[in-house]
Amino acid sequence: MSLSTIAATAAPALSAAAEAESHGDAAVSPYLVGAIVLAILLALLGALLAFGGGREHS
Repeated sequence: MSLSTIAATAAPALSAAAEAESHGDAAVSPYLVGAIVLAILLALLGALLAFGGGREHS
């Protein structure tokens, strides 16, 4: 399977997806995506502080 075959196969799907996205609202709210990413980052920060909190500084 060559790159041109993959590109020829994916081109109609990508153009259809771009066309559908440009008409109307997003499938997932940007605020929801931002809230999920913020929650993940805060959870990672909490884990970092929990695991690094017992270490002594030199």
